[in-house]
Amino acid sequence: MVGLLWAATPASANSINTYINNQGYATPKITTQIWSGFPKNSYRYGKPEGVVVHETANPKSTIYNEIAYMKNNYQNDFVHTFIDASNIINVANTKYLCWGSGYYGNQRYVQFEQVEVHSKSAFANELNKSAYYTAYILNKYGLKPKRNTTVLSHHDVSNNLGGTDHTDPDGYWKANAKAYFGTTYTMTDFMSLVNTQYAKITGNSNNSGSTTDDSNQHTSAKPKTVKYYAGTNNETATLANNYTNWTVYNHVKGTAKARKIGWGNLSADYRGAKVYVDIRGVKQGGWSGTWYRIRFAKHSTYKYWVCSNVLNFPNVTYKDASGTKTLNTTSNSALYNHVLNSNYLSTVTAHTQDFQAGQTIKLNKKGVKTSDNSTWYRGTIGSKSYWVKSTSLQ
Repeated sequence: MVGLLWAATPASANSINTYINNQGYATPKITTQIWSGFPKNSYRYGKPEGVVVHETANPKSTIYNEIAYMKNNYQNDFVHTFIDASNIINVANTKYLCWGSGYYGNQRYVQFEQVEVHSKSAFANELNKSAYYTAYILNKYGLKPKRNTTVLSHHDVSNNLGGTDHTDPDGYWKANAKAYFGTTYTMTDFMSLVNTQYAKITGNSNNSGSTTDDSNQHTSAKPKTVKYYAGTNNETATLANNYTNWTVYNHVKGTAKARKIGWGNLSADYRGAKVYVDIRGVKQGGWSGTWYRIRFAKHSTYKYWVCSNVLNFPNVTYKDASGTKTLNTTSNSALYNHVLNSNYLSTVTAHTQDFQAGQTIKLNKKGVKTSDNSTWYRGTIGSKSYWVKSTSLQ
């Protein structure tokens, strides 16, 4: 919460951060909607020195209501960006300071608000986007993640700098972590998530970001491996406009036979180009990052590996679901292990005609794909789990 204005066990990171890392989220998108009405005052050294994390302390508000309210009351306080489960909306230019954490914090930090969300999937999505935005700002201004130096909560500002007495987002994180995961969540856990996102953005892990506050983050000497997930449906993505910020390889970077190819050797401008994706590789054991194998034509034998930052997949918004539906067994529709043409990639695992008429599926997850506004459901039939398009259900 803005104005003159957060000690956990290692298990908290293992339960919530591991859940987030296992979701395979696409790279979050930052929507820029800069409002010209905010004052333009300089930081004490001319540029930001880090990021401050807030939350709105308003359980009934939406991200758009918060933005509208702030514009009408900016003389009292305002922040640079708002984040919820679906959006990162930047409304104030981060080149200039905002008024969100008292005089001392305002002079130093980019600041963002988390809007309160009310489900397990929404909370995980919001934390993921918050960590990405934090890492994005740090990289943008040439900074590295370091607890209490470049990454602070509003509570940290109160304790370390003064000029404010707020304690967010401690209470909000604690309540949602307990309600949806049965655990806790603190800045120590958030730092771990920020370091993961920072490594994805920069292509390098951050080993200098830990302080005594991160001493509970233990790492075991697990072998560095890559786990591969095949997609068999000729799924597609587009190359980001800044795709050349990361190079292209013949295999996952860091593996034994991987070597740089370089975009210059492919002799084209591929901004926005459609590519076919057939394998996802997730680094495990002491390193992190998700990689994809791509080709530029459907039947091309020339295949390349790129990190997840390079690709834009159709966005899918997930939330929990319940109840049962009946399969439409009169049509020979496919059932999948993931939403078709999402960043997870998918394989066909069954067809509706494989089941008897009247077969029901017990639902546990819903996904809405914004590219075609299609709705998908994940559910179980017996001991097996499937993703099915809503049009294949009755």
